[in-house]
Amino acid sequence: MKPIKILILSTLLTFIAGCATNSAKVDFDKNTNIETVNYKTFAWLTEAKIMASPVDINPVMKERVDNSIEQAFIAKGYQLVSDAENADFTISYTVGSRDKIKVNSYPATYNSGFGWGRGYYGGRGYYGSMTMGTETSVRQYTEGKLAIDVYDVKTHQPVWHGWATKRITSENSENPLATINKIVVEVVSKFN
Repeated sequence: MKPIKILILSTLLTFIAGCATNSAKVDFDKNTNIETVNYKTFAWLTEAKIMASPVDINPVMKERVDNSIEQAFIAKGYQLVSDAENADFTISYTVGSRDKIKVNSYPATYNSGFGWGRGYYGGRGYYGSMTMGTETSVRQYTEGKLAIDVYDVKTHQPVWHGWATKRITSENSENPLATINKIVVEVVSKFN
């Protein structure tokens, strides 16, 4: 596997930076047929904790995410129990990443600040050619996703699905534990 791919996958789970211009998009979906207000205890759905582990997941980062998710639910007042059958709900999560390309194309005069650069008149008189050049920029980036799922133990039904997506940057690896905790808390805060 290429070193850059390993680096990207290692930083996948640390996809939150404090930068407001690159904040995570957080949302959720809830099964309104199941009431969650009486939930008091939770357990992991499986011993592995992660629903579908990527082949090359960093085991150190996985442990950080496991612990962060546990602590986020405990901080909301739920008690962790070891036996899933004795819990009110179970949890699991998934992670992933996708390489993306963003292409921007602007008229050549767009960046001049005035909008009526030399290309507007075509350099051939007042009504000259209306053909204007364009400036195109292409950026490649990786977008990471973390999703947390909640299942009702009694009905064995999915209750809640919360997720966050974020562009992964080099700054995300500077303080991985803090960034993991921040994104997990943001997602879990949507659960009620």
